[in-house]
Amino acid sequence: MSWLKKDPLQIIAFQSYGTDTHFYLRGRTLQDESISLGQKGFFRLLINSWKRLESDEVKHVGINIKLPNGKILKAKSDDHGYFKVEATLNGLKDLANSEGWLVCEVSYNDVNIKRNIQNNNSFPAEILIPSIKTEFGVASDIDDTILHTGVVSTLKWRVLYNTIFKSAKMRLPLEGAAEFCHLLHLGQSGESANPIFYVSHSPWNLYRYLEFFLRQNNFPKGPILLRNFSDILKKKTPNEKPQKQKEILNLLKTYPDLPFILIGDSGENDVDIYIEIAAQFPDRIKAIYLRSVKHKKKILRVKSLLESYKTTPALLVESSAQAIAHARENGFIER
Repeated sequence: MSWLKKDPLQIIAFQSYGTDTHFYLRGRTLQDESISLGQKGFFRLLINSWKRLESDEVKHVGINIKLPNGKILKAKSDDHGYFKVEATLNGLKDLANSEGWLVCEVSYNDVNIKRNIQNNNSFPAEILIPSIKTEFGVASDIDDTILHTGVVSTLKWRVLYNTIFKSAKMRLPLEGAAEFCHLLHLGQSGESANPIFYVSHSPWNLYRYLEFFLRQNNFPKGPILLRNFSDILKKKTPNEKPQKQKEILNLLKTYPDLPFILIGDSGENDVDIYIEIAAQFPDRIKAIYLRSVKHKKKILRVKSLLESYKTTPALLVESSAQAIAHARENGFIER
């Protein structure tokens, strides 16, 4: 980061998740470059997209995380401005609201920062602590599962166009996707608060973009789990798992008594990731839903894999209505 710039500082705390005894929060310290999520106009959108990808991080600074009971946890940002804090505490569930969200406050604690800090150096953060009454958790992909991105287009040109030249306000969800997520959130009783986790291969630079899209289109509130931009360019080792798979495995580890429903699409590697996860946790995965994308070869491949797959209910669907009907028949949502 260049200290010659005059942009004020901010902290973006990513909605995270934990348990009654495990506090876990991620976020990033950045300069505030005034990116408008609802901005229109070709050049303005181009500038905003550049600002998102070319973010100016604040490296190696101390962070305070203040809990509702006054307890303060500490963290420090890394070379890319990211910070992560984990702590073993008791009674976190008592600090959360009825939906399971624990609200805390994040701030810079470095007295050597001689810069203007937004919001009087007070930034909101939330972690989700699911109730013991929840029936199951949901891990849903974002790209081409609930948001049309065009990941199967040639050279992924539609992904670039949609992300760079469309604001979050302009993007539309796939039909019925929000309704399906809400029904799963409410569960069989219609009164549950089943946690929804949104997983994507997108970089953390798009966190606010995606958060705005989900909120504007009335999706259930839930942690958004992305990856570092530098990891996209890094060469993977032969046995390294995709970040999306790592995130879902961590969810299963964090909530050992909670079964999960996995939602994805037929465009990329969701079917391979989900089948491998279900093979590891055959009693934990209640169902797999894969939205069909318009790519004949990929659809045929997914159908072939699912024909020989018998571990858990798995469905390739053309619409959310098909998924809703299946979930209702299997008692996942209210009849």
